[in-house]
Amino acid sequence: MTSSGAPTVDPARVAVVWDESLLGYKLSEDHPLHPVRLDLTMRLATSLGVLDGIEPLVPSPAPDAEVERIHVASYLDAVRRAPSHGDDPRHQLGTTDNPIFEGMHEASALVCGGSIAAAREIAEGRADRAVNIAGGLHHAMSDHAWGFCVYNDCAVAISWLLDHGYERICYIDTDVHHGDGVQAAFYDDDRVLTISMHQHPRTLWPGTGFASELGSGRASGSAVNLALPPGTRDAGWLRAFHAVVPGLLRAFRPQILVTQCGVDTHHEDPLAELSLTVDGHRAIYRSLRSLAAEHSDGKWLALGGGGYGLFRAVPRSWTHLLATVLDRDVEPQRTIPADWTSYATGKTRRPLPTSMTEDAPTDFEPWGGFTEVEVDPFLLETRRAVFPLHGLDPADSRD
Repeated sequence: MTSSGAPTVDPARVAVVWDESLLGYKLSEDHPLHPVRLDLTMRLATSLGVLDGIEPLVPSPAPDAEVERIHVASYLDAVRRAPSHGDDPRHQLGTTDNPIFEGMHEASALVCGGSIAAAREIAEGRADRAVNIAGGLHHAMSDHAWGFCVYNDCAVAISWLLDHGYERICYIDTDVHHGDGVQAAFYDDDRVLTISMHQHPRTLWPGTGFASELGSGRASGSAVNLALPPGTRDAGWLRAFHAVVPGLLRAFRPQILVTQCGVDTHHEDPLAELSLTVDGHRAIYRSLRSLAAEHSDGKWLALGGGGYGLFRAVPRSWTHLLATVLDRDVEPQRTIPADWTSYATGKTRRPLPTSMTEDAPTDFEPWGGFTEVEVDPFLLETRRAVFPLHGLDPADSRD
């Protein structure tokens, strides 16, 4: 058992996707989604011993046929042409969010290839869990880039799993922004339950992700959106999560969890206004691990996502993610190794963290059926919209 009491997994049964070539997804030198966050995460995890004995799974670029599970062929052609042809407003290439860069297609296909490789390790029985922190590009749409995302590796991997033995997949998105691209890809597919927790769309881009977005046709109820008010802290986020997600998983009975673990919910993140901590993120990952053990036979594919606190938030939070997936939980009070600090100091003038915690409490009061705290009207809106479609009682806290 881990220190959190969750069932353990043999590290040999966990796939960690990584290669330095994944740092090639670099939209520009000063873009918020800078690959230094990946570099610093892997260096921190290595320095702390989280990756001891782990042979990384080196990805290959996804071939066109795999990317075209989600994206139309004409869009792939546009991405390939963009570095030589310039701005392409029709496909949202060359915008402030999605600047064109050399090797855009190749770098984006490599991220997709990493998420497919992680999915394949699970589907073919070599792993129970897999993680690709370079993945999680959840905004990209079928025919255009969107929100820093060129190709939607999350949706590509889910589509691949549907064709390789999985009939019920639950996608859980903990990024501060709505998981709009994944929702759109499976909005009419009742085999995929998409659950997105995000800052309320009236207060943050992309302006979608209302509780009333439920899926279409026979898939009504397969899209779940839990939008939270700006300023929500760890305890409120976790209260809302546990009031909605476990009940839906019990009803849906997924065979695998695919999670997008964006950390732009952090209180220091420059692009959003939720107020979680590194400690809150660690609690989220442990909850996801426990839910996978309880509801999907331990099968869990974890992907990265947003997060723009490049030096203070992302490396610590995603090191906790890697540690959680590997059942090598890092004690919160663990000191940041000197070699990591020395390396990071050469890349920023910002104060660097000294330990793996922010000393933030992560206890929360479970929702008991009454409106008592600020998040309760929001979780109730989601429960009332979607729970009846799964045979659940939105007023009964046991569901």
